[in-house]
Amino acid sequence: MEGVGGGQANWGDRIRCDPVVGAFVTDSSLYVRNLGRLLADLKIRSGRSYESIGRRIHVSKSTVHRYCTGASVPHEFGVLERIGKACDAAPDEMVRLHQLWLAATAEEEPERQEPAVPAVRVVHRRRFVKSLLAAGLVTALVAVSTSSTPTQELGRPAPAVGQWISGPDWELPPTPVASTLFGVTINSGTGAMPSFRVGAVRLWDSATRWSEIQPARGASDWSVLDRQLSAADNAGLPVLFTLGATPRWASPHGPMGPYPDGSSPAPPDDLADWDAFVRGLVQRYHGRIEAYEVWVLANDRRYFAGSVGTLVEMTRRASGIIRAADPRATVVCPGMGQLWTAAGVEFLKRFAELGGYNYCDVAGVKLFQKTAADPPETMLDLVSTIDRTMHEAGIQPKVWSTGTTYDITLQGSLDETKARDYAVRFFLVGLYARKANLERMYFYNWGGTRIPIVLQAVGGAPTQAALAVEQLERWLAHARIRSCGHGAEIGLPGNVWECDFTVVEATRTYDARIEWTDTGTATVNANPRAQALHRLDGSATIIGSGDTVTVTEEPVLVESRSR
Repeated sequence: MEGVGGGQANWGDRIRCDPVVGAFVTDSSLYVRNLGRLLADLKIRSGRSYESIGRRIHVSKSTVHRYCTGASVPHEFGVLERIGKACDAAPDEMVRLHQLWLAATAEEEPERQEPAVPAVRVVHRRRFVKSLLAAGLVTALVAVSTSSTPTQELGRPAPAVGQWISGPDWELPPTPVASTLFGVTINSGTGAMPSFRVGAVRLWDSATRWSEIQPARGASDWSVLDRQLSAADNAGLPVLFTLGATPRWASPHGPMGPYPDGSSPAPPDDLADWDAFVRGLVQRYHGRIEAYEVWVLANDRRYFAGSVGTLVEMTRRASGIIRAADPRATVVCPGMGQLWTAAGVEFLKRFAELGGYNYCDVAGVKLFQKTAADPPETMLDLVSTIDRTMHEAGIQPKVWSTGTTYDITLQGSLDETKARDYAVRFFLVGLYARKANLERMYFYNWGGTRIPIVLQAVGGAPTQAALAVEQLERWLAHARIRSCGHGAEIGLPGNVWECDFTVVEATRTYDARIEWTDTGTATVNANPRAQALHRLDGSATIIGSGDTVTVTEEPVLVESRSR
């Protein structure tokens, strides 16, 4: 048929001109298919998987898959807007998404069997069609079909999509949950330690920087570190010592760092000074410091202003000295943050390519949300980035998360309930990332109060967030983790996450499951052997097979009957 201006309207579906409204109309399935194709092209161009996009927008990968294949259309545009943003859609592409969604949802009719030849259906909603004309929808549709952008030409096969795979994200032989998963960074030089249960401590912002221990060449003051280690010894806590902050005397012309002592992020002018400090540190404390993080935040110029090659050499030297003086100590490669940015990932990649990880037992990374108000589960995107980068480099080291981002103190505080839930889920994310070799999570921080989630001020009582983390540790004290999964892949609503455990106690063995949502609530059925639901405040409710459980952002433990 003839289109406007005499052009042939070949849109892959039969269309006709409605004389009442003076516009071309077509079966809404055309808009659904074109909407799916545009989403699929954005997804392919972004290089992100359905799972990665789903995590970013807090829906299941199956939901993203359905929208990108045109299998269904959401009732609200918001979810498509979030997919577009997750795929870095341009403004004009966001406009197209909205226009196509409007058309696809113009008439919500029950699904019917599609005839062999698409039937003509005239849209009689005059006001709706006029609004589409005002929005330029017909023009947009033609642009979608003829544009040189990645969008597929109409009538061509849709891009191939990934396999639908049901089941947990991972399942492994039951493995004990080590207490050292629950680490905190000490933000105090007093020697005070947490009064609630934790499994490991990291020293940074604790008056133990290189510049504070060695303020002048040949003059070392170990008194604060002596006090910190004695307190950790008394509490039975393994210590991760973090190196960083070059003294001004070792780099007199280096840039200023973020600390008032005049220290520099530059490497020392003479690496022999670095060797001497590391050697003196390890010889004094061998057997008392469990692990050494070679530098604090290596891919942030505010903390390290040298080249990647220099950092690799400093790592090589420090590793040799540590292993010679204390073979049992763990060497943690320089902490890598900024991993939400391309530059931060490129630094990590280059460090790996130059062989930096050959000199360490563990890779140090900084897992954090883009903003403190984002769900902790979004950190799993960083885990995927790290795992992929390591795999491309041909290595798969153990991983410890050793901190956060520089601007954490500038972010707003969370309310008490959200702070409690997010603190617990920070460590649950560490468990969820077990398949990517993540072993420890060091929460930043303990002792400080200028952060979004406060666990305990020095001299104060533990907050509800701290007590909830302690409760999680009690739940897992005798637990062996088996698997973790999320959403529709394991038969749950898209916002529900869970990890399964076997708990082995002196008198009984039973299965347990921790469940939570990344946002909102959901209803799930209790497993057939469920007998009790435990909450973070220590309370419990008796439940039975077939009972429904309302899952919220507060993690709960569902206990099953003994085996």
